[in-house]
Parts: sequence; C-alpha cells; structure tokens
Amino acid sequence: MNNISVDELKARMDRGEKINLIDVREPHEYTESHIAGSRLYPLGKIQTMQVDELEDLKDEEVILQCRSGHRSMMAALVLDQLGFRNTSNLVGGILAWQEKYPVEK
Repeated sequence: MNNISVDELKARMDRGEKINLIDVREPHEYTESHIAGSRLYPLGKIQTMQVDELEDLKDEEVILQCRSGHRSMMAALVLDQLGFRNTSNLVGGILAWQEKYPVEK
C-alpha cells in the first residue's frame, strides 16, 4: 500500500489520468458528499471479501478514500492480501480534500 496526498490526486485528475478512486464509506456518507469520479464500495464488503466487482482492477492502481484515511487504509491492506498489486490510501480522506477542493453533493 502506498499513500497519496490530496494535492497529488487532484493534479493527476487535472491531467486527465485514469483514476480508480474507491470510496469505502457508507452510502449515506457518500450521498452527503463525494469526490467526483469516485465509486462507492463500502469497507464492509471489502472486509468480507466480496470484491468480485473490483476484480478487473487487480493489476491497476486503486486509490482508496474514506472520511479521514483510516478505513481506506484498512481496505487497502485487505485488497493487498487479496492480490491487488497497486493500492494507495488517500491521506486525510475526504476531510483533507474538502479543506482544499469543493466536493460534489
């Protein structure tokens, strides 16, 4: 697992890079606010190894984010154990993102 800052993620998004951003929060949190282009996949599904929908990303970079960075770090560790080759944790999560960039609601 790697770490990625909100500034690095934003720069990569602005350059038009393909980003696999997985939001591991709960649906009600995602509904309140989320980063454009993120895909909701709650931590509970990952922890119970229900990752079939993510299998096509095993060989690609997967950036995980949550509220503050803790749940996404746990999700990255689980995915690493399941054979995902390139996971990254968004340091500070959506709280850090919201400090610098507007979010979709």
